[in-house]
Amino acid sequence: MELGITAANERPVRLTVSDDLRRGHGSVFFRFWFALPFLLWLSLWGVAAFFVAIVNWFATLIQGSSPPALHGFLARFVRLGVHVHAYLFLAAEQLPRFDGRPGYPIDVEIDPPARQNRWTVGFRIVLVVPVLILLGAFFSSGSNFNSTEGGFQGGGLVFAAAFLGWFVGVVRGWMPRGLRDLVAYGISYAAQGWAYMLLLTDRYPSSDPLTAIGPLPVRDDPVVLETTDDLARNRLTVFFRLLLAIPHIVWLALWGVVAFFAAIGNWFATLFGGAAPQGLHRFLARYMRYQAHVGAYVYLVGNPFPGFTGEQGSYPVELRIAERAPQNRWKVGFRIVLALPALMIASAYGTLLFAIALLGWFASLFTGRMPLGLRNAGALGLRYSAQFYGYVFLVTDAYPYSGPALAPPAVPAAA
Repeated sequence: MELGITAANERPVRLTVSDDLRRGHGSVFFRFWFALPFLLWLSLWGVAAFFVAIVNWFATLIQGSSPPALHGFLARFVRLGVHVHAYLFLAAEQLPRFDGRPGYPIDVEIDPPARQNRWTVGFRIVLVVPVLILLGAFFSSGSNFNSTEGGFQGGGLVFAAAFLGWFVGVVRGWMPRGLRDLVAYGISYAAQGWAYMLLLTDRYPSSDPLTAIGPLPVRDDPVVLETTDDLARNRLTVFFRLLLAIPHIVWLALWGVVAFFAAIGNWFATLFGGAAPQGLHRFLARYMRYQAHVGAYVYLVGNPFPGFTGEQGSYPVELRIAERAPQNRWKVGFRIVLALPALMIASAYGTLLFAIALLGWFASLFTGRMPLGLRNAGALGLRYSAQFYGYVFLVTDAYPYSGPALAPPAVPAAA
């Protein structure tokens, strides 16, 4: 994805990552019990921070900036929260300290006090509601049945990533980069949200995954999402977006029935032939592309009304799918089992996409633009969903990458 515009170092609240991904088998297995004293201490500190935040609200409202002493106390509380949650959710291995000092492998930098708009300070409790909705998408632990998509919609991304990372850490002694970065992405947004709620900054939290945690890996995956959308949204089509999408939803469901049987045929053909037949590969790739177009339109990641054929290059939110390649027959044979962890992450991304569509609908309706952070977060969710279906349909042998990443620039086709 080539979606980044803002730079992370321009934010007043910045997450830094220096973790090396190595984990101790025993420390992962007993992680909750090791983290319990820090959680209790964080809760006690949180009681004090609550009353300090009230005083800080009055002080900031009157003088236009947070007093340095209150700002320092609350900043240390936010930093301790980042350290404890990074340890609990397996984004870091080192035990945190109880004083919230800098230097942890997953750390946060917070700028000194600055002038704040008194109007946004006065209505901060209202302005923070969208932040709480997105935090729920990152950190909720429940799941529900989604009758529209016909499946389970998972809980929070951070919980899903930590749950899967626990098994990998216990067995292999390391945390996969994608899962670690996904947890760090959620913690980065949480740190910005806490800082905004506690009036440490006037900058609204950004949900942009491309600037959340610093340098990202550059990955040339077989399924890549490319976005050339300009963020402008037509208010009229935004207001009636779900109604306008009904023909596409119906056609996608009918096409999906055929794709289901095509995927079964592709499984047998790939299992015996070692590679997907060219015709089935192209058919399923076109279905995946159309699915991405419709998803981008419904979730407001894209603005134009998509076509009905899934033609490549026809939409500003596009899938680049590699040509068919040989696949490991053992992985093909057990594909439905191997895909279960990816299904859990895909379901959690579905929760995030729903929150993005809800908040993006209001933002686009009032401003005529989709916020960059929401658009990029939605694109990340669509990218993972496309990679998941590519893996399940045996269009590719590459496992979906769960964290934010950059794609190498597309090479223009030869004349």
